[in-house]
Amino acid sequence: MIQVKNIHKSFGEAHILKGFDANFIKGKTNLIIGTSGSGKTVFLKCLLGLYTPEKGNILYDGIDYNSLEEQERRDLRQKMGMVFQGSALFDSMTVAENVRFPLEMFTKQSKSEMNDRVNAMLRRVNLDGAEDKLPSQISGGMQKRVAIARAIVTNPNYLFCDEPNSGLDPKTAIVIDNLIKELTEEFDITTVINTHDMNSVMEIGENIIFLKQGYLEWQGDKSQIFRTDNEAVTDFVYSSNLFKKVRDAQLKGL
Repeated sequence: MIQVKNIHKSFGEAHILKGFDANFIKGKTNLIIGTSGSGKTVFLKCLLGLYTPEKGNILYDGIDYNSLEEQERRDLRQKMGMVFQGSALFDSMTVAENVRFPLEMFTKQSKSEMNDRVNAMLRRVNLDGAEDKLPSQISGGMQKRVAIARAIVTNPNYLFCDEPNSGLDPKTAIVIDNLIKELTEEFDITTVINTHDMNSVMEIGENIIFLKQGYLEWQGDKSQIFRTDNEAVTDFVYSSNLFKKVRDAQLKGL
């Protein structure tokens, strides 16, 4: 679980995060949503330890990041997995080498142990037979699954995903959403997903944080988001005719 308490972050005169509390639940898919400029990317980087807030606290399973020494902070960051927006695979490395990279960097496992772990993760994300391929030889959806395998190969406590469905077709995006949700439950990870994709909200939004201009505007789950009377949330959710139809259908079923 990650707890955020009264977090503030500025860059010069620009006050981006303006103080709010939020909880990210272990074993659940926690989504950060909001319009452009709402502060969600800055917030995600604060959670990752890439930015240090000027005020407030972030607790990882009860441990306050502010109280840690530098080595303890590095140790904590090694318990974090990250899926980047563009997958961020190494072009010159094979699929297996990409997935093995964090093990080589952060563990003292033997080569045999690393290979066993890599093969297990590739099987888990349905990439058997792709071990020796280069990223350029596989599809965008497969690249995303490689990125997910790499993010979880060290068995992290926390998984962060930045726009994991970016550039994917809707069908593949649903596959990626469900894979992330399955892995979150299977490994009991605290997963935080930064997204603008309302399909993801509908599919896996178990705990949703909606930011507006640096504030926490709303928090709830995927069923509650269709019932809220918060105007900022409804404007965001029903910005397309598709979700207006979904809302009307759900309301008729009440």
